[in-house]
Amino acid sequence: MASLVDSSLILTAVTISCLHTASGPDHYVPFIVFSRTRKWSVAKTIGWTALCGLGHVLSSLVIGMIGVFLGWQLSRFGGITEIRGGIAGWALLILGVFYLVYGIYRAIANRPHKHFDVYDNGEVYVYQHRHNEAYVAPQRRIKVTPWILFVIFVMGPSEPLLPLLFYPAAQQSVVGIITLIATFTFFTILTMIVMVLLGYYGFSLMKPAATERYMAAISGAAVTICGIGMVFMGW
Repeated sequence: MASLVDSSLILTAVTISCLHTASGPDHYVPFIVFSRTRKWSVAKTIGWTALCGLGHVLSSLVIGMIGVFLGWQLSRFGGITEIRGGIAGWALLILGVFYLVYGIYRAIANRPHKHFDVYDNGEVYVYQHRHNEAYVAPQRRIKVTPWILFVIFVMGPSEPLLPLLFYPAAQQSVVGIITLIATFTFFTILTMIVMVLLGYYGFSLMKPAATERYMAAISGAAVTICGIGMVFMGW
């Protein structure tokens, strides 16, 4: 049975995975377009969505394993495995604050990021753009196929998984690491599938452009809140 600390980490993982996915149109718009223009069945649409979501999570785990390694190294020091709100909690809090600051900086800097463009004939292209800039025809754009889309997802990891995995690694909790990975994977893929099916049938739950730019800052805030709870509230 998960402890309160485990529950707070799991809740943070669920929050980040769902918001990160739902706020990024690139996580579902291409699948909606391919499904409609190529007349995919619902099963095929879900299959490609799940495959790309799995690739996205696996690339995130590459970054997450850095957190596991650092946390495991920290656990070599005496007493770490029994800490609640101690060194491991402080480390999670510090990592969360750093990621929050990084997210705010990235939102203000408004650096180029990938954007999908859908043509009237159903073809999908990907290119770089910035938020709130006047549309300018990009010099470089790549035509997207399902397999290219898979590669794009593999090359786009989610960084907040690093501080989340750090804490159970510092406690040498293999069960905690596996639980967080399974939770992050399940809710990322589930949210992608839900958004794809909603979009396919003409429904929309949110305005993704309003949150996409600030997603890194939101994720950093979620990790920071989790760290604050562990350090100061005895979670």
